Amino acid sequence: MSARPVLWMVIPCYNEEQVLPLTAPLFVKKLSDLAAAGKISENSRVLFVNDGSADRTWEIIRELAEKDPRVLGICQSRNRGHQNAVLAGLMEAKDRCDITISIDCDGQDDINAMDQMVEEYLKGAEVVYGVRSRRDTDTWFKRFTAESFYHLMNRLGAEVVFNHADYRLISAKVLRHFADFEEVNIFLRGLVPLVGFPSAQVYYERAERMAGKSHYPLKKMLALAFNGITSLSIKPITLITGFGVGFSALGLILMIWAIVQAILGRTVAGWTSTICIICLLGGIQLISLGVIGQYIGKTYLETKRRPRYIISARTWEKEVRHWIEDDEGSGKSRPDEKSEQK
Repeated sequence: MSARPVLWMVIPCYNEEQVLPLTAPLFVKKLSDLAAAGKISENSRVLFVNDGSADRTWEIIRELAEKDPRVLGICQSRNRGHQNAVLAGLMEAKDRCDITISIDCDGQDDINAMDQMVEEYLKGAEVVYGVRSRRDTDTWFKRFTAESFYHLMNRLGAEVVFNHADYRLISAKVLRHFADFEEVNIFLRGLVPLVGFPSAQVYYERAERMAGKSHYPLKKMLALAFNGITSLSIKPITLITGFGVGFSALGLILMIWAIVQAILGRTVAGWTSTICIICLLGGIQLISLGVIGQYIGKTYLETKRRPRYIISARTWEKEVRHWIEDDEGSGKSRPDEKSEQK
């Protein structure tokens, strides 16, 4: 382990033209402070990942990169979601640094927690999770649903860190092994712990967004939660099987009871109970088919093995073209050839 590791901050961005000019200088300053304190190398970088933004996000990233060589940027060919954007940045960085720290660009996560993250890495931790110490800034509903999600994930067999999102330090060593995970349906909070290696946790308080609006409304949060559950656990199918066995047993008992009542001549006409039972069983069947269909659909997508991300541009592409022109015919490979193949 290097005494002064090279750090790359990986920061996904989607329509962040309002907040990026405010937070980008903070990230660069933190990089300088860590380097001045002797914790990281002077060759450390800030990597912004444009996730197919429809506003001026990519233009702002390019402007920042032109002004400061420590700022880099990559642009995805289209919007592929937060998890794929983080993954693209991590895979781009893994062969160019010793450690990465992924963090959102909205300024909510405390960047000062990076100091302790790096210290934990220097002590031997290969993964350091940023964990929220409390949720005072959340509404009661969001706090309740978020904490319930973490409890539910653990009960369903998915190994996730409680109150941890995507603010984490990962060493290049871990990322090289993580590259072997080729799932199309990505839920990083559950996949990273599966790689193993020594880990630690750093607690911090989360603030409000510095500007702009959140891109994770309730609908997207629920979709992310459901994707995480179905990507990491098959217990929902096990539960469906249990419900099926239970209702089948109940149905058998009721059938025997109905036959006995018919033999004894005690049957009475009752459409209400019949309709209620049909609606209940019909609803359970539709929900069960829906859950099973989600697993089948994910299996279908995995078999296609489509790329999880496509990088359409890099802020240093001009340097790459110049390098190729100077060495044309020399047989040398492009500096970014390896990352493009990923």
